[in-house]
Amino acid sequence: MNGFISKMSDIAKSVHEISSEHYNTYDIKRGLRNSDGTGVLVGLTQIGDVRGYVWENGRKISKKGELFYREYELNTLIDKLESCGNSKFEGATFLLLFGRLPETNEFEEFLSLLSKYRTLPDGYTENMILKIPSKDIMNKLQRSTLVLYSHDENPEELSLENVLKQSLSLVARYPTIAAYGYQAKRHYFDNDSLWIHTPPENKGAAETILHLIRADKKYTKMEAEILDLSLLLHAEHGGGNNSTFATHVVSSSGTDTYSAMAAALGCLKGSKHGGANLKVKKMMDDLKSSCEDYSEESIRCYLKAILSKEAFDGKGLIYGMGHAVYTKTDPRAEILKREAQKLAIEKNSIDEYNLYLDVERIAKELFRELKGESFDIAANVDFYSGFVYDRLGIPEELYTPLFACARIVGWSAHRMEQLMSDTKIIRPAYQWVK
Repeated sequence: MNGFISKMSDIAKSVHEISSEHYNTYDIKRGLRNSDGTGVLVGLTQIGDVRGYVWENGRKISKKGELFYREYELNTLIDKLESCGNSKFEGATFLLLFGRLPETNEFEEFLSLLSKYRTLPDGYTENMILKIPSKDIMNKLQRSTLVLYSHDENPEELSLENVLKQSLSLVARYPTIAAYGYQAKRHYFDNDSLWIHTPPENKGAAETILHLIRADKKYTKMEAEILDLSLLLHAEHGGGNNSTFATHVVSSSGTDTYSAMAAALGCLKGSKHGGANLKVKKMMDDLKSSCEDYSEESIRCYLKAILSKEAFDGKGLIYGMGHAVYTKTDPRAEILKREAQKLAIEKNSIDEYNLYLDVERIAKELFRELKGESFDIAANVDFYSGFVYDRLGIPEELYTPLFACARIVGWSAHRMEQLMSDTKIIRPAYQWVK
């Protein structure tokens, strides 16, 4: 069988590879992007907005990055949610789903509801998670999401009330499923001890995650604050990112909530999307093992080798640098960088933190040398999120699942917006070529 597949793979390659000339001939917007790098406009949204440049006299002008959740700019929103304590992520969740910030009594009721939803259905942990462990927690999240369909008495109903109920249950349960999935992976694949803690009552996602993944269930106030903030930063990023657009596409077909979220998870799992933070961590590990010291010259030589496809994974990418929209700064990365410094001081990891700063600075210099002094490139949120997770003692297997635990909020809001506002099935055209 393997011999046949090996023999036929070359034939398959020849019939599945389309020449770039055809794409140019038909002016195909590869990646749904225009020739100037901007995204092809395919829809409308009131949920979030990503800003990184402006157009003036036909020229793209770089600007400081901004991210809006509804009408609130990210930094303003964080200040507004100060009263939420270590549950700012839940405050942002309320805003994204209901269009305004919660009042105190509403927020307490909202946290209580999410707390009740965190507990998984009877028999689910044993049958879905422990009996069918996975080496990849994103795969576990995806399969577990689809199985929850079978535990829903009304999985197909598309009324807003029912979709909202389903969405909130998934938002609440993802931290539990991800944590339990990781514990099962540790036990069955790593031969480590197994512990399954009950989710704590009336705690936000950040404290729930730290409680569930640690043997002693303990964490510091700063650890909870920084993880909560990290989840908030990842909750929404406009309708055009890969996984959110997939949510729109799948939702437009009229399918159920569980299928739509499973499709989004499949997108987020990719190294070009949610898996990028793990790529940054592995790249930094490779740098440390490849360089004799962390001098400016050593770092510069290593990064040059990456760009020449002679180091790390050979793809010529400095992971964590650059973004499709942000040019001068990624506001999420700027916030996370500040928090990472606080964490580095608490964890006695300031030298490691400074190494990240050096890599970011030297990478920017190299790109300007290659593309011109006016070229703007910024570290994106993935660059510092891996460092933060590592200092928090969060295992690498959970880096991307944590992204999913946050972005499920944005997906849910966009799914409801699609169902309420644009009922036409998304069906773009493909040109047949010989």
